[in-house]
Amino acid sequence: MTKLENEVASSNLDLKAASLRLMQSQAERRIASAAQMPHVEANASYGRERASTNGVLGLLGTMEREQAGTIASGSQGFGPTALPGSVGNPSFNLPQYGMNASWEVDFWGHVRRQVEAATAATQETEEMRRDTLVSLMAETAQDYIDLRATQTQVGILEHNIEVASNSVRLTSLRFQQGAATRLDVAEATGQLHTFTSRLAPLKAQETHMLNALSFLVAREPGALDAELGKPSGIPSVPAVVPVGLPSELAERRPDIRMAADHLHAATAAIGVAIADFFPRVTLSGSLDIQALQFSGLGSWASRQYGFGPTATLPLFEGGRLTGQLHLRKAQQKEAATLFQRTVLKAWQEIDDAMADFTAAQRRRDELAEAVHENEIAVETAKAQYVQGASDFLNVLTLQNALLSSQSALATATAQVAGSVTHLYRAVGGGWQDIYPEKTPVRTPA
Repeated sequence: MTKLENEVASSNLDLKAASLRLMQSQAERRIASAAQMPHVEANASYGRERASTNGVLGLLGTMEREQAGTIASGSQGFGPTALPGSVGNPSFNLPQYGMNASWEVDFWGHVRRQVEAATAATQETEEMRRDTLVSLMAETAQDYIDLRATQTQVGILEHNIEVASNSVRLTSLRFQQGAATRLDVAEATGQLHTFTSRLAPLKAQETHMLNALSFLVAREPGALDAELGKPSGIPSVPAVVPVGLPSELAERRPDIRMAADHLHAATAAIGVAIADFFPRVTLSGSLDIQALQFSGLGSWASRQYGFGPTATLPLFEGGRLTGQLHLRKAQQKEAATLFQRTVLKAWQEIDDAMADFTAAQRRRDELAEAVHENEIAVETAKAQYVQGASDFLNVLTLQNALLSSQSALATATAQVAGSVTHLYRAVGGGWQDIYPEKTPVRTPA
């Protein structure tokens, strides 16, 4: 079963999807963290432009000509400066390149809280993936137990079919010898057909369990038939299962850690909402090289720059910020309530699983005694029938009782193993090293 669980961990499609969701969450955290760093970008542009001589630039050019009384040779006097170009042609080239930088000074923790919330969300997604893994391991273990239980049921039924066939031969022989009636033969034959009719549904159930395990390892139906189709015993379990301390429970159960991370993210979101009430200060600057001719781009005189802080303060938002803060606080209270509920639910599940484990063990032990006594009763009834001290109906009744108790014992044994799976699922995993690969199968009488 360990090999099967390892294959599930490496191949299961649900787990792969959970891993991809974790990758997405990690990328979102990196995006949020980028806001803590300065943003620097380069730019370059080229444009062919024409200024309107009848527009604002034309007006400024006219004012300039009137004030200067002359226009430089080869220039059109439009705009605040004399741009190159022939008279009557106010078109020009404008190439430029440069870089811009900006950085938000996080005085009130707006960005820090956003990163904190994103980190908690990533951790929550990671716990969701772990929860998926634990659930898949539990499902794999349970399906494996069910498969071995079904195969055990098939073995018990096939043995009883063989016993019923022997009974038909015995009663037929005694009928021919005049020591039995036709009724004995009919009853034995009817029992044989009844037992045989139960075999096909069990075989179909075995196929279902094999297909379920194949699906868990992302393989086609029937892929595990050769590997798991050979009957094997129901996995054995220890008589006592260590649950651990409450502190260990909080460390192991993914849903508890997931709820804690969700609460952490909700608390950080309150910090973001509070920081929105305060000014946001950004330091920005730019350095560009701009010239009206390409030949001027290499000149230091073509530089232009600007830098300084920018502050924005919300003055009136129509109650949006207050409403957002109330929303975040309510969400945080909900997350705290869900965390408390998750912890209480975890202890309920553990207590229920422990009770089921104890009850399943007691039932299995009682049924083992019942099988033992029914085996003795069947052998005694057969001997009495051969000696003529009892009728065959008594033998049939006891054989049916034996089959019923054997089947119930196999089911109870599987329930004990399944209850351990549920218990370890309840405490957050840890059953992988509990089950041996095989348990010897008790040979029915």
